[in-house]
Amino acid sequence: MNALQLNAEIYRSLGVLSEDENMLRRAAKYLKRLAAQLKHDPALMTEEEYFRRLDEAEKGPKYKMLPDESLDDMLTRLGYV
Repeated sequence: MNALQLNAEIYRSLGVLSEDENMLRRAAKYLKRLAAQLKHDPALMTEEEYFRRLDEAEKGPKYKMLPDESLDDMLTRLGYV
């Protein structure tokens, strides 16, 4: 079944459901959940990409807290606050 046939079948089914408002609500709720699955999550990555990003981060600048220095003090010293 191709996309055009599936689309027509969905619209026929919605036509049947259109007579019952409660059923339409249920269908809308289900379709929302299906559509949400298509949205890309930028936090998702492959294992290879995860380890590549870790390797890149290790090459970047390294900061150390001084003895008796709070996190707020370190961030101020580095110019972030």
